[in-house]
Amino acid sequence: MTQVFDVVIVGARCAGSPLAIMLARRGLRVCVLDKARFPSETPSTHVIQPCGAAVLDRIGVLGAALAAGGVPIDRFTLVNDDVRIDGSFAAESFPELGMCVRRVTLDALLVDAAVATGADVRTGVKVTGVVSVEDRVVGVDTDQGVVRAHLVVGADGRHSTVAAAVGAPEYQAVQGGRTPAWAYFEGVPDRSGRLRLGRLGENAYLASPTDGGLFMVCVATGAGFGRDRNAEFATAVAGWPELADVLHGGQRVGPVRVMNKWHGYFRQASGPGWVLLGDAGHFKDFSLAQGISDALRHGERLADMLPAHLSDHDSVDAVARRWWRWRDSDAQPMFWFATDSGAPGPPTPVVTELLRQVANDPAATLTLLHILNHERHPKRLLTPRRLTVATTRALRTHPALATKEIATTLANEIRRMRYRYQTLPGTTQTVASGES
Repeated sequence: MTQVFDVVIVGARCAGSPLAIMLARRGLRVCVLDKARFPSETPSTHVIQPCGAAVLDRIGVLGAALAAGGVPIDRFTLVNDDVRIDGSFAAESFPELGMCVRRVTLDALLVDAAVATGADVRTGVKVTGVVSVEDRVVGVDTDQGVVRAHLVVGADGRHSTVAAAVGAPEYQAVQGGRTPAWAYFEGVPDRSGRLRLGRLGENAYLASPTDGGLFMVCVATGAGFGRDRNAEFATAVAGWPELADVLHGGQRVGPVRVMNKWHGYFRQASGPGWVLLGDAGHFKDFSLAQGISDALRHGERLADMLPAHLSDHDSVDAVARRWWRWRDSDAQPMFWFATDSGAPGPPTPVVTELLRQVANDPAATLTLLHILNHERHPKRLLTPRRLTVATTRALRTHPALATKEIATTLANEIRRMRYRYQTLPGTTQTVASGES
């Protein structure tokens, strides 16, 4: 079996296999390694924004995902305190619909597609480190031997073996705001393609029908979950009466799954002979369901940028550095938008008043959907006029809370401005110049 490839990709899930498909279609020799055997579960919001579904369509997997029961998302509801926003992914504005599909289904389809495209996919293979010659990564060590390649891509998630092996430092790290738990329900009558996001009291919610005739519910709490997570989860679901009504008549199946000890970060995304993709390279708050789409979009951009001949190492490394700067430029606005959206504590008065304006303005609601689809910058929603109106109303109705929120927001903005002028690890490039 061939042990020298153009690219070896560590991780076969929603970052690694799509990239393998794109590169194999170009005629490159691609090897994909994953310690899991598929189908296999992994923590995820399950939700794919329309921009991510479009990538699945381009690599030929969208139809298979829909045929396997993936639920098209054509409607959107956001509830924040007493504010409710309803929107639609109308065809005239969104050529593709979003989708909710379990990772146990999606990842297996992606692996099968990578094999069908000609990639050498090896599951049940544990990568233990990287192989270097002088300062350049030239392959990976596995429990079944060495696999060499011109480029090593770490697409192996938050606890990336590749990131640890190359010593990729984190920057702009932020603590996780809440602890998410998710579960599946069967027998839920509502099978409409509506994505529900909620923020009520101390809890955040994300819910949607998904494949297998199931309904997926994610609840994130600031206090976390103790030993009786089943009862705590049920109590949290009851905290959103609308969601509890949707689930009425349904029955939870399987365990309540919890993701502990997470945080948001960017990691150095490239170096001599290596690249980090997906959660291996950056991770943000899950409350806006952006991770799968980001992995798909960023992988597509990397595939488009890589040169035809990966044996030209200087060219590969230069392209990888440019892709890294583009990734940060692309991901920064949503990173902070999601961080703010997932911040612990109850809904704040200024944000609530801002969303109240959006709820009463169909054009603003559409802008919010375009932001979630990575087509608009969050600043398009957070206009000076809306912020002024929201702040004035919040100060009038909740003066102490609004004043505290304004002070926190200003402190965060100052810190983020400093982040923009940080030097990226291992380079002389700043985040801000990467954004230009």
